[in-house]
Amino acid sequence: MPRYELLVRARFEAAHHLTAYRGVPEPVHGHSFRVEARIGAAELGPEGYAVDFVELQGALDQLAGRFRHADVNTVPPFDRLSPTAEHLARWFFDELQTWLESRLGEERPRRARVVAVTLWEGPDCAATFLGD
Repeated sequence: MPRYELLVRARFEAAHHLTAYRGVPEPVHGHSFRVEARIGAAELGPEGYAVDFVELQGALDQLAGRFRHADVNTVPPFDRLSPTAEHLARWFFDELQTWLESRLGEERPRRARVVAVTLWEGPDCAATFLGD
């Protein structure tokens, strides 16, 4: 069980529409999205941290940048998958997990893993994807 938890956030403005909202596509509209990623770590690396904040924040910013000022429905995989907050949270989780695995390699399982990603569609509505 992780003993440390890191939190990084990114923001982006984007348009989207659900492809099947109550049986029909909804109108295109925009949100001020915020994504929060929680990284759990059982132990620290030799320099006293689990994951470098600068690198972690950069990775999340790069992922959010794919959607910045775009129509989310045109960005894969959301050109085929309805861009619900739940689907977006899962996508950020999976992409950040992949980044962590490539960055930490064999050390990742004992050092750090993505615990949860929350995707906010505005100040009051969010969906969270929790890892195992």
